[in-house]
Amino acid sequence: MILKPCLSEDIPWFDKWKDALEKVKQTYVAPGKQPEAMYDLYKQSVDFLKKNDLVTLPPLSEEDWGMYMMTAERQLVSPFFLGGQSLTISYPTNTMTLDEKMMSMRGNNPNFSRATVHHELLAGHHLQGYMTARHKTYRNFNTPFWVEGNALYWEMLLWDMKFPRTPEERIGMLFWRMHRCARIIFSLNYHLGKWTPQQCIDFLVDRVGHERANAEGEVRRSFTGGYNPLYQIAYMIGGLEFMALKRELVDTKKMTYKQYHDAILHENSMPVEMLRAILTNQTMSRDYKPSWRFYNK
Repeated sequence: MILKPCLSEDIPWFDKWKDALEKVKQTYVAPGKQPEAMYDLYKQSVDFLKKNDLVTLPPLSEEDWGMYMMTAERQLVSPFFLGGQSLTISYPTNTMTLDEKMMSMRGNNPNFSRATVHHELLAGHHLQGYMTARHKTYRNFNTPFWVEGNALYWEMLLWDMKFPRTPEERIGMLFWRMHRCARIIFSLNYHLGKWTPQQCIDFLVDRVGHERANAEGEVRRSFTGGYNPLYQIAYMIGGLEFMALKRELVDTKKMTYKQYHDAILHENSMPVEMLRAILTNQTMSRDYKPSWRFYNK
């Protein structure tokens, strides 16, 4: 099967969608204000987690992270965020051209970033690292289906729980949801030998609405950053697995949200089907074969 790009002329509402995206891109903050804007998003996400009693946040986990600004050179391969122990953010530097500065600001406006700050910090990668360093460390398999899947799951869950409050915030979070899907399409087409890097860039610009410099950086990151061909699809598949397990355990009242989310972190990183076996008290033999059909159409 060849995955083909969907061109703008194939979508009658595409121009209006692009107009909405352009309006949201204009919500960027002034140079020098990006750290303040990102910290505000962090506080909003933590307040939301606590208000809804979603997960245990050890007090130290809210304090033992730092924020760093990405150099212009690093933004060539990481145009948005890096997270974990530190939140590394893109911003306009004095070595950039005016066009490059504007693309950095427009592509990292607070409405776009609403989907990614909690992915990188709490309850995403930073909380993952904090907890897996303290619980059952012998189980840390570091699979992207768990690491990235769980962080993407939080994006999905907070969307379902109405974390975005305004049309602009919803557009921003949907932009990132679409980008997660687009990553799968362009990376698999590239690794299958169907698309060139330039076709991948054009796809992100035309179909997702990326700033061109950000699209170029995203493609460089995907193909030169040491990621295996299935890494991008691991985000989505892992997220869908965690969602399916949430429906099985939380929606049926067998566990509360906090019990479920704490259990995920206490059991450490592993294939999600193995986590399911533990949380549902399955008896497993040495010749166990994966059989979980987690995705219901």
